[in-house]
Amino acid sequence: MRLLVADDEHLIRGALVALLQLEPDIEVVATAENGIRAVEEAQKHRPDVCLLDLEMPEADGLEAAGKILASVPSRVVIVTRHARPGVLRRALASKVSGFVPKSTPAEELADVIRTVAAGRRYIDPEIAAVALTAERSPLTDRELDVLRHSRSAHSVQQIADRLHLAPGTVRNYLSAAMMKLDASSRHEAADRAWEQGWI
Repeated sequence: MRLLVADDEHLIRGALVALLQLEPDIEVVATAENGIRAVEEAQKHRPDVCLLDLEMPEADGLEAAGKILASVPSRVVIVTRHARPGVLRRALASKVSGFVPKSTPAEELADVIRTVAAGRRYIDPEIAAVALTAERSPLTDRELDVLRHSRSAHSVQQIADRLHLAPGTVRNYLSAAMMKLDASSRHEAADRAWEQGWI
């Protein structure tokens, strides 16, 4: 089976490749150091499975997964160091097939990749248990979009440009999110939403 491995940490990416290539039925056909590159490599090599780190620059693992799944007949496994409660819900909504912590042993990860390649889904049981008991986001999709961009320290004008909204509309979404999260600033609201895994 053909595999793409994407992780922004060179050491981890290299270790994953080295360990997974020891498996006789797994061939790593491409690697990437960020989400944009992962999408490009997936479109070029068309792997059976893409193993994506959740937190990468340019585009995170979930953004990359959405773009890959829209353009390549591949399956995606997300690997994360921080299994925040709302992230699993976002992953499942993105049609991701696997979700595992970075602490997963290599042999177990290889089995997860095989499971996903066979058309089944694998979610780490501990992550699933936490997600089932986690609080759901009180924010709308647009409020989450605005906070996601706000977390990257973009100005209101930059957020408006990226989301094709008027600056006043962005301010309204930020105010609504701050009120719902009882936050005193947009950055505090964005941090709270990130801690919950909503963005």
